[in-house]
Amino acid sequence: MGRAEAPCALIVMGVSGSGKSTVAKALGERLGWRFEDGDSFHPASNVEKMRAGHPLTDEDRRPWLNAIADEIARVCGRGEHVIIACSALKHAYRDVLLRGRDDVRFVFLKGTKELIAERLAHRKGHFMPPELLASQFNTLEPPEASEHVVTVSIDESVEAIVDGVVRQLKLGGTKR
Repeated sequence: MGRAEAPCALIVMGVSGSGKSTVAKALGERLGWRFEDGDSFHPASNVEKMRAGHPLTDEDRRPWLNAIADEIARVCGRGEHVIIACSALKHAYRDVLLRGRDDVRFVFLKGTKELIAERLAHRKGHFMPPELLASQFNTLEPPEASEHVVTVSIDESVEAIVDGVVRQLKLGGTKR
């Protein structure tokens, strides 16, 4: 990465069930940064649509992505730090979230469809039904290095994943 300065925001991304919220919370605890779950930025109509088993369209996602981008701009403008869990599945979505900023980084949680399906089968209390996993993988455009991304495998412990992210981003705070 070459930058000594920490990004003002990390967006932990991946398909539903990849561990975005869990990893983002753990990163926030490790770094002392505020955590926000991107799901909380969804309008109620999006939540109801997903709860009913219908995938969101790009039009559905637009106000959600803009709300997250607004929060990133607000936090970064104040000189603070935030970690946001957000699927950010397409290049176009990540462009909206970045808004041309170079002080935001993506953390891509990469895993197999089989592993994630297993996790979703055991998850309770979430509005995203496991049946929508195929649509998530169909929508996913894996990020490229030019998108300010670090990629980590989700087949390790949360602590090992966090260690890998912190190490790759050269943020300090790795446990030894």
